[in-house]
Amino acid sequence: MTSIKRVLIANRGEIAVRIIRTCKRLGIETVLAASEADLQSLAARLADKVVCIGPARSAESYLNVDKVVAAAIKVEADALHPGYGFLSENKRLAAACAEAGVLFIGPTVEQLDAVGDKLKARANALAAGLPVVPGGEVNCLADAQVLIGQVGCPALIKAVGGGGGRGMKRVYEVEKLEETIELAIAEAQAAFGDPRVYLERFVTSGRHVEVQVLGDGEQVIHLGTRDCSVQRRYQKLVEEAPAPLLSDELRESMHQAAVAFAKYLKYRGLGTVELLVDCERETFYFLEMNARIQVEHPVTEAICGLDLVAEQIAVAEGRPLGISQEQVHFSGHAIECRINAEDWSRDFQPCPGSVKRVVFPAGAGIRVDTHLQRSSKVPPFYDSLVAKLIVHGNSREDALQRLRSALAVCRIEGITTNLPMHAALMEDAGFSIGGVDTAYFTQFLELATKEVTHG
Repeated sequence: MTSIKRVLIANRGEIAVRIIRTCKRLGIETVLAASEADLQSLAARLADKVVCIGPARSAESYLNVDKVVAAAIKVEADALHPGYGFLSENKRLAAACAEAGVLFIGPTVEQLDAVGDKLKARANALAAGLPVVPGGEVNCLADAQVLIGQVGCPALIKAVGGGGGRGMKRVYEVEKLEETIELAIAEAQAAFGDPRVYLERFVTSGRHVEVQVLGDGEQVIHLGTRDCSVQRRYQKLVEEAPAPLLSDELRESMHQAAVAFAKYLKYRGLGTVELLVDCERETFYFLEMNARIQVEHPVTEAICGLDLVAEQIAVAEGRPLGISQEQVHFSGHAIECRINAEDWSRDFQPCPGSVKRVVFPAGAGIRVDTHLQRSSKVPPFYDSLVAKLIVHGNSREDALQRLRSALAVCRIEGITTNLPMHAALMEDAGFSIGGVDTAYFTQFLELATKEVTHG
């Protein structure tokens, strides 16, 4: 068992700040690996040390494995925390850390490989006894024609190397299959350097529900469900825990499936098993596993009372899980809004710039994860997420009311954000009822845009 004394944080923004705060509480020294654009960021000011890993562009800094590992070696870090995004699920980084004698705070190289390739993940899920969306790999047009004959239209073509909603194409008519396959393969090669694609049934009315799991290589527990169905172009906007309006039987089946998958992998670390709930068939399918901490982890922390970054660090040190499934208790309901620097009235155009004034709410049941403060710069090179507003209430209705009040207090001046969108969303009858599917936000947006346009 290893005692971590110094951690290199190979990330930026709010997640870097989040990791630093847990490390400080644990008495662990932090070194931030920052690009030239982030040397004056809040995370840079909070870290014990900062090391520059390159120019602003991600490819030359945060996505450069050699530079990140060299930084860890240079500062004599015991461990590296990759956060989310960037290199967080990159098996080459995990392998390079192992070679350099630096603990990778995440799963093993083999586990990253087992779930990072979507076809391998699908095969492993089947081997673990999980249901998967009907479909399969497409090596040629003939494969696609056979599969679409089995699953019908609409169908979804996915890039094996894709993620975050990228590399997906829908097929509504069989006549469009050939040209859509060709386009999907070309885009997969260009975006991910991997032309492989597969075809699945498109679930017309589906909910995106995920289960948080935590394992130490031997034992695995679940930390409940999250609903992430409020999405735009497969990008999540609002998450909540637990997922509302699921039967006890369905919820327990999802818990068991997620744990079974993680146990099959002998999973070590924090992970999220993403599932698609087919509302029409009242069943669920395995989608993928994210082998890292999620953006939406605070809603799980709120309902189960655990610090998931601390749990990641403990497992990386070789410690057995400090809590059993029977000791996990859920309390109340939590909702998170992702606050992005973008203009929702202009097709969500990114809005980088300088922040002039920031006001966030405070009080019981309110948490804000952010790297913003007055005079902060929001550079144009990275994801537009600037803050997460999380509320925790005794019930979903209580959390909703607290969230409406909290949003009314939020002020971010100098840049345009999607705060008005979240305020409108929280007043919408469909969201208030709960249990919306992944098509909901598109419908909400059409109505909300008309109201804004016509007053």
